[in-house]
Amino acid sequence: MKICVIGPGYVGLVTGACFAEMGNEVLCVGKKGVDDERIARLAQGESPIFETGLEELLKRNLEAGRLRFGLDLAEGVDSCLFQMIAVPTPSEEDGSADLQHVLEVAKDIGSTMEEYRIVVTKSTVPVGTADAVKSVVRQELQNRGKAVEFDVVSNPEFLKEGDAVQDFMKPDRVVVGCENPRTAELMKALYAPFARTREKLIIMDVRSAEMTKYAANSLLATKISFMNEVSKICEAVDADISMVRKGIGADPRIGYQFIYPGVGFGGSCFPKDLRALVRTAVNYGLQPRIMQSVIDVNEAQKRLLAGKVIDYFRDRGGLEGKRLAVWGLAFKPNTNDMREAPSITIIDQLLNCGADIRAFDPQAIEEAKAVFSGRQGIRFHKDSYEALDGAEALILITEWNMFRTPDFQRMKSLMKTPLIFDGRNQYDPDEMNRLGFSYVSIGRKPAYV
Repeated sequence: MKICVIGPGYVGLVTGACFAEMGNEVLCVGKKGVDDERIARLAQGESPIFETGLEELLKRNLEAGRLRFGLDLAEGVDSCLFQMIAVPTPSEEDGSADLQHVLEVAKDIGSTMEEYRIVVTKSTVPVGTADAVKSVVRQELQNRGKAVEFDVVSNPEFLKEGDAVQDFMKPDRVVVGCENPRTAELMKALYAPFARTREKLIIMDVRSAEMTKYAANSLLATKISFMNEVSKICEAVDADISMVRKGIGADPRIGYQFIYPGVGFGGSCFPKDLRALVRTAVNYGLQPRIMQSVIDVNEAQKRLLAGKVIDYFRDRGGLEGKRLAVWGLAFKPNTNDMREAPSITIIDQLLNCGADIRAFDPQAIEEAKAVFSGRQGIRFHKDSYEALDGAEALILITEWNMFRTPDFQRMKSLMKTPLIFDGRNQYDPDEMNRLGFSYVSIGRKPAYV
């Protein structure tokens, strides 16, 4: 099948590469004057984002001729049955999703389309967006005096950054919202290679499909914020959140996923989608108290770890001039995404207190440099141990695998003070004490040597 993916971003690249891997002809289109450099890099097989397995897919399918990149949307509309919109939908100031780019693409499709096309919204969009896209395409056709049949389908993505390629290639479900049975069959044929062992396509009405994406992300975020709330109570009553997690996770109705306490969630999905769903509810006269609380708890949790550091040094001369090492900057491991990363809030707090930050991340250094551009008091290192040299404490923020079993003796020899603030509960407090480290984590009693 021939597919045009509009938007060479995170979702668009994974979508395009994975469809090409299954033998489809895919054209991924960027916006002229905006994506020129990115498209040029992609045409050479160079991925602008770090995502496990993505660059290999891009190169393989470019070489095979199944995947192309360009800046001419008209070519994609003219040659491809499927028009997949995968452009950004950032948050407005009031939390609502900005649909400017989505509707702009819809307008361009309507002004170019000459025969039947299926317009698919892959971007995360609020309920009612498919109707708006349909209206814009129809208006453009009317302006041209054309009577061309088309359908608009909601096909939200459920991709975890760091595992996105695997999620796309082996999905647990594929949600498709459409009204036309014929279109549903075409979508089923498109996704058939990804559902060889069992039927994974869930067909529903368009608005329900749009709502499903927001509901899923909001529920997962709720689990995270709930556990972060429980972790605070555990600290207050001298309970251990790690033990509590084991006790509740064994219940199959709860499970172990998304009940890790930590420094809060970030990224391009959970924060934005929660805000958009809250705004949708408010627009309909509702008060989404649980979802608003999830947002509030998360913002507070981002400040918690820095607060622990500040409290510790308050009676030890304060943070002014104190050298602190930071391990992990991306919002989660296996990505270089810094969007709404907890590390930003944590480091900002510490810098504001006069700390000297020495930061390391295996993938997100360049993105972090852009985020902290112009800020004084932060240096970036290409080696994790180098960042520890002379540090009075290590602050672990992102749980990269390389941090799970580091050389603790080497760490101790490099650090001025053997002190770890662990925002991801990577280590055992008793073991840290045995190795001579003072250790502060989330939802567990601090252990000082």
